[in-house]
Amino acid sequence: MKRLNMLLCILLLSLFHVTLSLIDGLLPNGNFERGPKASDLKGTKVINPHAIPNWKLTGFVEYIRAGQKQGDMLLVVPEGDYAVRLGDEASLKTWVKVKTGSVYSLSFTAARTCAQEEKLNVSVSPSSQTHNWGVLPMQTMYGSNGWDTYAWGFIAKSDLVELVIHNPGREKDRACGPLIDSVALKTLNPPRFSTKNLLKNGNLEEGPYIFPKTSWGVLVPPHIEDDHSPLPGWMIESLKAVKYIDAEHHSVPQGQRAIELVAGRESALAQIVRTIPGKFYSLTFLIGDAKNSCEGSMVVEIAAGKDVLQVPYKSYGKGGFVKSQMKFKAVSSRTRIRFLSSFYHMKSDNSGAMCGPVVDDVRLVLIPSA
Repeated sequence: MKRLNMLLCILLLSLFHVTLSLIDGLLPNGNFERGPKASDLKGTKVINPHAIPNWKLTGFVEYIRAGQKQGDMLLVVPEGDYAVRLGDEASLKTWVKVKTGSVYSLSFTAARTCAQEEKLNVSVSPSSQTHNWGVLPMQTMYGSNGWDTYAWGFIAKSDLVELVIHNPGREKDRACGPLIDSVALKTLNPPRFSTKNLLKNGNLEEGPYIFPKTSWGVLVPPHIEDDHSPLPGWMIESLKAVKYIDAEHHSVPQGQRAIELVAGRESALAQIVRTIPGKFYSLTFLIGDAKNSCEGSMVVEIAAGKDVLQVPYKSYGKGGFVKSQMKFKAVSSRTRIRFLSSFYHMKSDNSGAMCGPVVDDVRLVLIPSA
C-alpha cells in the first residue's frame, strides 16, 4: 500500500508540475512568462494542455502577448509580456505543496476582454471547508487601467492541493473571456484578540498578497465569511468587494495596510466580537483617503449592534485621515461591528474607477466600570 501511494504521488508530480516548495509570493511561472512552444500553438490557441510550464490547461485557452489587438481593442498586460485568456469553460490548474491546517490566500490579477458580464470560479481540492470554491464576479472593474487583483482564502486539508481558476461563462464567442496574468499564494496567520483590542486583525496588517509592481490593491470579494476569509478576522457583508491597499502605493493611516470601501453602501466590512451584555465599550478607528484622486465629501457609517454613528471626512485626494471614537452599550454576547461608505465615489482622473474612504486601525476595548 505504501509503495502504491508513493507511485501515485510521483505520477501526480509528473502530470501536474507540483510546486515542491512554496515561499509566499508568485507561484512558479505564475506570471506565464514561460510559454508554449510554437508547435503547441494554433494562432493564439494553446493546443497542448501541458504546454505552459507548471500549469495544466483545459478548454479553449489562449496565450496572449502584450500589445496584441482584439478588434479595435489593444490587450494590455500589467506585468511582463504575456498573459493567458480563458475562454468558455476553460481552466488553469496547478498542484501546490502546502501545510495541512494552514490558512492561505490566493491572489491573481485579471482583466475583462469582452462586454459580457464575466466571472471566474476559483477552487481548491482537497479543502477543509464545506464550500471549497468561490465565484468572483467581474461585472465591476475597479482599476483605472482595466486590471484588478482578486483574493480568495482557504484552509488546506492536505499537504498537496489542486488550485483551479475556471471561466464558467456561456458566451457565443468561445474566445471571449478574462485575461489572467499573475497568480500568487500567501500563508495567513490566524489573528487573535487581546485585552488591548477585542477585534481580530483590527490593524488590518494581515491580509492577501499584494503584487509589488501593481498600484491598484487587491479586491476582497463579496459574501466572504470569516472562516475562510483572505482578510483574517473580517467578513465582507456586501454585494460588492472591498479593496485591500498598501502603503507602498497609497496613503495608509497606520502601518502598511488598510481597507478602501470602494462601492458605497454595497461595500461593507464586518466582524462579530464577543461582548458582555450591559457593559460599555469604546470603538476607535481611523478614516481617511488613499491619495488616489478620490475627492469629495465622504461619510463612513459605523454600526455596533443597533448603535450607528456616521463619521464625515472631506477628501482632497491627497491623503490624510481623522481619528474617531464610538461608545456603545452591549446588549448581547455577540456584537456585530460594521463599516460601510454612505456614498459612491469616482476618481477625479477621468478613469471612471470607483473609490472611497479608507478604514484603518480599528480598536475595541471594554470601558472599566467606574
